[in-house]
Amino acid sequence: SESSSPFSIFAVLASLIIAANVPVAIVLLCHIWRSGSKGLCFVLNLALADAMVGFTVMGLAMDELSQPFHPSQNFCVLRMAFVISSCAASILSLTLVACDRHLAIRKPFHYFQLVTGPRVGVCLVGLWLFAATVGFLPVFIPRFQRVSNHWKCSFFNIFQPSYVLTMFCLGFFPALLLFLYLYCDMLKIASVHVQHIQEVEQAGDMKAMRTVAMLIGCFTLSWLPFFIASIVQMACPTCVPYKVIESFLWLLGMGNSLLNPLLYSYWQRDVQLQLSQLAAGVKRRVLLHLGNSRCFLGKDTKAPPAVSCLELQD
Repeated sequence: SESSSPFSIFAVLASLIIAANVPVAIVLLCHIWRSGSKGLCFVLNLALADAMVGFTVMGLAMDELSQPFHPSQNFCVLRMAFVISSCAASILSLTLVACDRHLAIRKPFHYFQLVTGPRVGVCLVGLWLFAATVGFLPVFIPRFQRVSNHWKCSFFNIFQPSYVLTMFCLGFFPALLLFLYLYCDMLKIASVHVQHIQEVEQAGDMKAMRTVAMLIGCFTLSWLPFFIASIVQMACPTCVPYKVIESFLWLLGMGNSLLNPLLYSYWQRDVQLQLSQLAAGVKRRVLLHLGNSRCFLGKDTKAPPAVSCLELQD
């Protein structure tokens, strides 16, 4: 039906987000375990936050697609609070990744003294506490809730537009300003390195700058239309229909959680290499399982197996 089609799209997007982020998180965890890199913990946290976005959106979509489904107001508020907390954690993780890359080229000789395990842990704990505070704000402040008899668990159906403005002021706008500051400062550092003809450092700076530039671009293109349309909606309720914001612009914002792992698997060669190794290992196990199954069936039916069992077992 027309009412369930947006949630069908959300379910597909959530599946893609989970499928993209879970392998990246596994690869990053193994890489951190072997190398002890503290900075990669921020990237791992980004992958986990994006995966959580996928799981929470999948739960929301499955509930809405399971007809009949008539949730209570409190259930909807809690469900959306988890979704928003995950999105906030993803946005905040992006800022930590950008700060880490900026610090790596701003203080290259003091980076490992500054980025220690306890400091990384404090940053990550603070990030999730702040993300949970933003997401569960309507639970603690009921005036952000909208009392509605409509049974769909949708964003503007249960939250006041003023909550969107609060999220914009607490999350999106500060993150965007921080991104722009970091990128401008990195440009200045790169220009100094060019003047001193430091080719090795310049190459590292350019890689970090490309990463931050892609983060800024994807983040802005994904979330800016949603927040602009939501703020315009507050000033002019008839200018932008809620359905457009919820069905398309919010979907675009969710897409940022799909772009992040694709970005890192493309730009980070270590991640790309280990992802290919992980895929090859999974493929090898699947072929081995299929080969053993065919061997077993071949013995029962006295038919020659299609795959050589000895080759697969070697």
